[in-house]
Amino acid sequence: MELLVLGGVVLLGAFVQWLTGMGFALVSVPALVIVLGPADGVSFANCAAGVVCVLGLVRGWRYVRLRAMVPLILAAACTAPMGAWFARALPGPVLLLVMGVLVTVAAAVLLIGLRVPALKGLTGALTAGATGGFMNTAAGLGGPPVSLYAVNANWTIREFVPNALFYGAVVNVFSLLTRGIPPLTTPEWLTATLTLTIGATLGAILSPRIPNHTARHLVLLLALTGGVTTAVKGLLNL
Repeated sequence: MELLVLGGVVLLGAFVQWLTGMGFALVSVPALVIVLGPADGVSFANCAAGVVCVLGLVRGWRYVRLRAMVPLILAAACTAPMGAWFARALPGPVLLLVMGVLVTVAAAVLLIGLRVPALKGLTGALTAGATGGFMNTAAGLGGPPVSLYAVNANWTIREFVPNALFYGAVVNVFSLLTRGIPPLTTPEWLTATLTLTIGATLGAILSPRIPNHTARHLVLLLALTGGVTTAVKGLLNL
């Protein structure tokens, strides 16, 4: 049963990540931390999300704005170790609660399209990058701060997707360097590899047929559901 859940979560996460340039962590982290535990669930999400981001960059690396991404990446590198310390310091149920709340809030903010005037220019890039680095290592959620930055910088979808994938690929490496590779079993790794490949392939095939705004709203609604579920589970286990 655990392998089936793991495979389904990875397939769905890879699918929505390929469709929208974001969403693997928002959709998958709530289920992964319940199935694998808070520590291994986040570390595995970092692994899988990083792989999906690299695969996505194969088709979009030409559109990465390296100069614009440098402040985001440097800021994330500074805060990633703090996220790892934060995750290790909290008891399991508290970490579940925190992750659930973070997913819920992040999804809600993105769903309503909130604009934050402070997230503009160099200051906005540093703030988004630092917040994303911390959140990615602590809870596997590095994408929402960068999404907010992109919204306030008026990036188009064409600009956002490859740059979000580039940020995700690099920041997940930072997270794995500070957290380590999760000690999954061989069947778990094989299941994850197979379903990640299937999910990414389905996303590549169907992405031209699904409107971006439809896919995005579906991802965020799924994330809201998962976030609330995780937060409730953590609260009940306190």
